Amino acid sequence: MSQSPRDSNISPGSSPQVVAAASHALFWLVFANSVGVMIAILLLFPALNRLLGEWTYGRWIIVHMNLELYGWTSLPMAGFLFKVYGADRGPLAQWCRPVLWVWSASLGVGAYSWLSGHSSGKLFLDWSGYARIFFPLAMIALWLLLAASFVYEWKNAANSTLAARGAKLLGLVLLLIVPIVMYIASSPGFYPAINPDTGGPTGASQLESSLIIVAILLMLPFGLTRRKAGHSRIIAIAWAIMAAEFLLCFALGRADISHHRPAQYLSLGSLLIWVPLTAAYYAAFEWHANTRRWRIAFLCWWSALVLTGWVLFLPGILDHFKFTDGLVGHSLLAMAGFTSSLLIFVLVQLLGEGGWIFNRTRSFYGWNIAVLAYVVLMSAAGWREGFDPTFTIVPGMARNAIYILRLVVGLVMLASSLDWLIDATTLLREPALVPTAQEVTA
Repeated sequence: MSQSPRDSNISPGSSPQVVAAASHALFWLVFANSVGVMIAILLLFPALNRLLGEWTYGRWIIVHMNLELYGWTSLPMAGFLFKVYGADRGPLAQWCRPVLWVWSASLGVGAYSWLSGHSSGKLFLDWSGYARIFFPLAMIALWLLLAASFVYEWKNAANSTLAARGAKLLGLVLLLIVPIVMYIASSPGFYPAINPDTGGPTGASQLESSLIIVAILLMLPFGLTRRKAGHSRIIAIAWAIMAAEFLLCFALGRADISHHRPAQYLSLGSLLIWVPLTAAYYAAFEWHANTRRWRIAFLCWWSALVLTGWVLFLPGILDHFKFTDGLVGHSLLAMAGFTSSLLIFVLVQLLGEGGWIFNRTRSFYGWNIAVLAYVVLMSAAGWREGFDPTFTIVPGMARNAIYILRLVVGLVMLASSLDWLIDATTLLREPALVPTAQEVTA
């Protein structure tokens, strides 16, 4: 790599605090991916579980899923909030890294707790015992830093508009609710881990959760960049359509209704409008040149997620794929495809010139091709499993071939994430380090 003569502040976005947030996030991505590779091996060779004592597949799978969610997919948003609330600059910037370490420490506590057999039994709400206290405290530590930064900027930033201050204040109120809700929802007594009174997802519930994602996508650019001149119309249209979609969601109600009813799957199909509309919406904002390939990637994965999510909900198809590896593949499309590419796009925009750490050709294509291969493999397994539920239970040539290939693509994803982590730690040590074009495209 070649050393740039520029000073350590490569761009207004590539602050050491944001790089640190990216590094912590990538550490947990590598760790969780390593666990994913291990459990893929255990699926091929179940006898290996005997060597692990009590720390067998059932406990490691909880660690894998929770660290992907609360480590990899959460910490980049901490970097985003540092930037939005100005915590990465001024006298409070020195507290960003301690907050990140508190967050990571709480994840370590959680991982040990789950491996020790402590869990609420609720998917992604497995926090119990001492871990149930530590993680909300980490969230509160982040909130306190953001609140202090808000107060500091309120007193010192004369150019901050009243609307911007109001939006940040509302954000602080909503963020304070999250650890409280997390603590309450993790309680075994709050609601049962398995609720026999619910019939599963409905078109209304799926539309509701999808619209929350749409709302995040619509709000995200305002914390990252500014809109292009003359593009206000498409932005207004997008927000108007989202408002209409929410009204449709409320009109459908929240009762347990069969997905075979046309109103359910047709209303969910209204999300298809967001395939072209999201691309047009993001084109209305100015983005750093480094974000191009990840912006295209997240929009492609978003389109695939919306389209396949609707198709898989259709009568006959959902009945065939439910509780199979097909839905495992779709979950990975959502998390490793759409969510991960969106997070990396956000990080690249925040890092500016420092965003080169995610733009190596080998890791970019390695990650995205591996995710696509994983989705195809699990969809094939799920389709076969729909005809024969023993397909993934009883080892066979076809089943083993799919699981071996899944292990291979898992290794490729691990290698890509390790590539990003190594580059992120390099950038953290040497902020002015800028690779040549040949090195980035390697």
